[in-house]
Amino acid sequence: MSGVRPRFTAAAGLALAIVAMGSLVLFLGGNGRAAVTHTCSATDRQFMTVAQLNMAALGSLSEDYLHGDAKPADVIGQTQMAVTGLANTNPSDPSLSKTRAIMRAMFVEYGRAIRADAKHHNPGKYIYRAYGLANFAHDVLSDARPGLAKRGCDVGPLL
Repeated sequence: MSGVRPRFTAAAGLALAIVAMGSLVLFLGGNGRAAVTHTCSATDRQFMTVAQLNMAALGSLSEDYLHGDAKPADVIGQTQMAVTGLANTNPSDPSLSKTRAIMRAMFVEYGRAIRADAKHHNPGKYIYRAYGLANFAHDVLSDARPGLAKRGCDVGPLL
């Protein structure tokens, strides 16, 4: 019988904690969105520069590929360099950190699309994913833009 009491006490304590937390959220007015504290550190600026340069390089090389002036291996190599370049950044801002992860996935999918196209396979699903990720990154940056601007970071060139 002595083994039952600690279990009951622990369960009752857990239930009480859940009720107390729920009451605090209800009475203090939680809106379901956590406040994001933006930063504009040197590592944030480094990420923005690396991302912008990689987007420009890949955009130019992709145009060349579409016109037959670049090889698939060149574009795939650029996507891999972009993934590595972004991996070597470490933004402290939560929105930029999220964008970094999204952009890395976007570059991977774009590389898969070029690889599929080079092998005469349908690149559609990879392009669809890459563009979906690009749109997601755009939304994250658009939402963060005012807060980052207040700190001195302009994400406009990435939009």
